Amino acid sequence: MSKTIHFTKMHGAGNDYIYVNTLLYNIPDPSAASIAWSKPHTGIGSDGLVLIGKPKDKEKADYSMRIFNADGSEAMMCGNASRCIAKYLYEKGITDKTTIRLETLSGVKILSLHLKAGKVESVTVDMLEPAFDVKEQFTGHTPDELDSVKALSDHVLRTEDGKPKSLFVSMGNPHYVIFVDDVENMDITTLGKILEREKAFPQRCNIEFAQLVGPGRLRTRVWERGSGITMACGTGACATAVAAAKLGVSGRHSVIAMDGGNLDITWNPSDNHVYMTGPAAFAFEGEIDLPEQE
Repeated sequence: MSKTIHFTKMHGAGNDYIYVNTLLYNIPDPSAASIAWSKPHTGIGSDGLVLIGKPKDKEKADYSMRIFNADGSEAMMCGNASRCIAKYLYEKGITDKTTIRLETLSGVKILSLHLKAGKVESVTVDMLEPAFDVKEQFTGHTPDELDSVKALSDHVLRTEDGKPKSLFVSMGNPHYVIFVDDVENMDITTLGKILEREKAFPQRCNIEFAQLVGPGRLRTRVWERGSGITMACGTGACATAVAAAKLGVSGRHSVIAMDGGNLDITWNPSDNHVYMTGPAAFAFEGEIDLPEQE
């Protein structure tokens, strides 16, 4: 077995991952590979590792995705990565389909490719239905820190009865969205670390800090469990848009402005599905050795 792996670095709105085609290369320990390769100084540098492979059920899906965070933990889904996979598969000539069924740990996602001059300009992903009552992800208890940590409580928006304007949303993976009055000047690193491991979230949680900055436009900053601050998060953008609609902050269509760019999110009332549209881009390619196995 080859110890040298060909990789492709890609990003969706700045959310960058290392992509490996496991139809060609076997990664025996993807968790260890993700930890080693994600390091910026001694590895490739990324938010994690994405493996493109064969689906378990070829009747229901065309390809599969497994995604590992920079700390080696496996994530259920990544919207930005799914768009990058669509671009990878099409532009590398692996498929000529403009609608791709992608198997993930949170279900089969439908990727609709939008082409311009033979290239994938953007991708719309059917992210399926959001969920709000997922006992294994959320106990139902509003995190105490929204009131007890001054750096957070001073900025959290409140409902008419004084409760924090925040909401748990599962897009397959867990998100907690908090609406604030000044997202640019908040200490996301400190607050994200605290909230990710709050007792309300048995599996840890992705945390979104969001601010309405215009009609249908939300500025959002993300702390991803297992990775920390990222430039963008596709499922986080979806969760933010859903929470905004649910809490009356915005309507069912929002543009989510993240550090790395904009994502267009629609929560469709006819099927209750969330649709995310955004870009995908190649950064560079190369070869790297598999980490030494202990």
